[in-house]
Amino acid sequence: MAVVQLGTAPATASRGRARLAGRRGSGLAILVVVLAVVCVASVSLGSRAVAPATLWHAFAAFDPTSTDHTVVRDMRVPRTLLGLAVGGALGLSGALLQGVARNPLADPGIMGINAGAAVAIVLAVLLLGAQQASTFVWFAFAGAGIATVLVYGIASFGREGATPVKLALAGVAVTAAFSSVTSAVLLTNVDALEQMRMWQVGALAGRYAPVLHQLAPFFVVGTVVALAAGRTLNGLALGEDVARALGQRVALSRGVLFATVALLCGAATAACGPIVFLGLVVPHLARLATGPDHRWLLPYSAVLGALLLLACDVVGRLVVAPGELAVGVVIGLLGAPVFVALVRYRRMVEL
Repeated sequence: MAVVQLGTAPATASRGRARLAGRRGSGLAILVVVLAVVCVASVSLGSRAVAPATLWHAFAAFDPTSTDHTVVRDMRVPRTLLGLAVGGALGLSGALLQGVARNPLADPGIMGINAGAAVAIVLAVLLLGAQQASTFVWFAFAGAGIATVLVYGIASFGREGATPVKLALAGVAVTAAFSSVTSAVLLTNVDALEQMRMWQVGALAGRYAPVLHQLAPFFVVGTVVALAAGRTLNGLALGEDVARALGQRVALSRGVLFATVALLCGAATAACGPIVFLGLVVPHLARLATGPDHRWLLPYSAVLGALLLLACDVVGRLVVAPGELAVGVVIGLLGAPVFVALVRYRRMVEL
């Protein structure tokens, strides 16, 4: 009897893992279907609603003289694709940051990335007279990357290296320093204040195909590297000593993951401005379905991030039609109560 029990235990565990993987796969498939529905809504709804038949003809039999066809092809579709890229990037970068920093409250805002992009824009206006949104994209991207390097570099000083506590403290310090510079410039330069006011809201409106084309390589490379990092993050979650015992090069892994965060967050922030709460909340929502396994957490976070960003963008177009609320405002309004829930129910923030 004992031999039977020993023999059946691995089989039972294997069946349990298979069922769990099946549930996770089914949940991810459902999210993808919902995301597809939201994409259709994003292309169809707004200050100018587009009927399903017109939407179909805009692709199957495009008429350049039709205003509806032009709106769909030249504005709605690029806006939706950019929303997919930015939402997925923020969801992934939030999951990466929380995993590599081992801090459930890590997000681009806390780690100084948004502040780095902001200070780069105001300095570009002040020192170089930059006025074009296409130029801001590159300065914002560079500022976000510099902020990420600074945070990781400062936290790496000392024998222990970039520990979770040191990463959080370095992020707070860099954010405070960059925010002070930004405030000083805005108080003394009217042009910088005006340009910053338009960028800082966080919006998809007006960011169409040219912005997407500029940043697409960064989104693609960052997404591929992030989705491949599940096993690495699982090892880091066990602690540095265990990760080293498993053969991981901890410093190198953290450096690569932070570079990936810089790519994703830098591109997303450059494209749409700072969008709060999304990178913080999405990994926690995904973790409710996946548990701590980053091999599933990362794809869930990517899909959920894109889904929530596009859904909030559609809501922003409808609630004050014919005008619209910027998606950053909608996410901020909806993210605040979710953040309170994360604080209240601690089980949601356990890594």
